[in-house]
Amino acid sequence: MPDTAARVQSVLDIPLNRFLGMQLRDEADPSAGIWFPVGPSAQNQAGVLHGGVVTTLLDTACYLALLPHLAPEEHAVTHDLTVSLLRPVAAGSRVDVTGTVLRRGRAVAFLRADASVDGVVVAAAQVTKSVVPLR
Repeated sequence: MPDTAARVQSVLDIPLNRFLGMQLRDEADPSAGIWFPVGPSAQNQAGVLHGGVVTTLLDTACYLALLPHLAPEEHAVTHDLTVSLLRPVAAGSRVDVTGTVLRRGRAVAFLRADASVDGVVVAAAQVTKSVVPLR
């Protein structure tokens, strides 16, 4: 069973996350969230942040927030995700994404994530994850 550091590294090593330039906000505390630049790989055809990119990274921040609440033999998978895109984000912006565990039950965890630019929330998500055995 992998330790927390190995689990965090496996998230960082996901090719899509690397491609998007995802970074931990605090190397010492991965549950503090992530950040990423709105570079060419994160933009839509209008030159602003692609909604699918921010959705993916909202979900990722929630997983990292939940990790300290998982036993070594547990994993979590998303089974419901609702995202509100609140405002466009210009190319070149730094987007900070934080996840919060609202409630961890035996088999289900409820989370929230916010993406912000310069302290202004630009997207928010409600995420439900099923807690499953790690395989």
